[in-house]
Amino acid sequence: MFDLELLRTFVSVVDSGGFTKAGERVNRTQSTVSQQIRKLEEALGRPLLLRQRASKHIELTEDGERLIGYARRLVALALEAHSVLCGDGEVGVVKLGVPEDFDVQRLMALLSGFAREHPRIRLDTVNGLSVDLHQRLENREIDLALVKRDRGNKQEPALASWPEQVNWVAGCKMDVIDDPVPLVVYPQGCIYRNRIVHALESSGRRWRVAFASQSLVGIQAAVSAGLGISLLPASAMLVDHRLLGVEEGFAAVPPSELALVAANRMLTDVQRTLVEYMKGQMTGN
Repeated sequence: MFDLELLRTFVSVVDSGGFTKAGERVNRTQSTVSQQIRKLEEALGRPLLLRQRASKHIELTEDGERLIGYARRLVALALEAHSVLCGDGEVGVVKLGVPEDFDVQRLMALLSGFAREHPRIRLDTVNGLSVDLHQRLENREIDLALVKRDRGNKQEPALASWPEQVNWVAGCKMDVIDDPVPLVVYPQGCIYRNRIVHALESSGRRWRVAFASQSLVGIQAAVSAGLGISLLPASAMLVDHRLLGVEEGFAAVPPSELALVAANRMLTDVQRTLVEYMKGQMTGN
């Protein structure tokens, strides 16, 4: 195995062009530098430098020429590893669960802003329904998650929460709502689906599932095509969607929130860094 300290001295001698200047770079005397080069040559069993009394320039042997490229890379890699592990600021990975219908532009702004402020922390994201994200938290597949829930939920502690505005929406070309009401919904377990069904049954209206999808894009497209109505966050409404109000039999939806929850009560430093960043950057939908 190579001695990195000897390789560092060897690189310094070659790059500076002499033993004296190399000694200044590595904070060693000229004689110590010479001893280290000799020690490296003895370990390899071959000379690396041509020593000519009349010449003031450093010349490499063929073996020295072959070694110098490797030596530079090895020394640079060692310095990089030291910088990563011992440098300032947190280093690590945080796995964050994000709702399927979370605004893409908002997510990209969040990710890019965090990366700029904390380049040494890698943020991995997973998309899914809130029920799936809860399961991933329980299985310790992710560290933190943004989940949809009823406003003011006291059963599940949250690190932070933001109010979320959701609305009844239909396609602009869908003038008449049929009976039973056609629904465009996420799969069972979704908070929006549960709210839609509860609201319609409480008002005595019949309903049917016209289209179901796990994808926000699929839900948006189905509403635009007039397949049925749905509940969507304000940020997920498209230009060819229209709001449904009380005059059409759709009362205001009870308040909900976007909550940041964790897999563990004790957060690591990098996880706390992300939580504090999100508290400062997130606003309600």
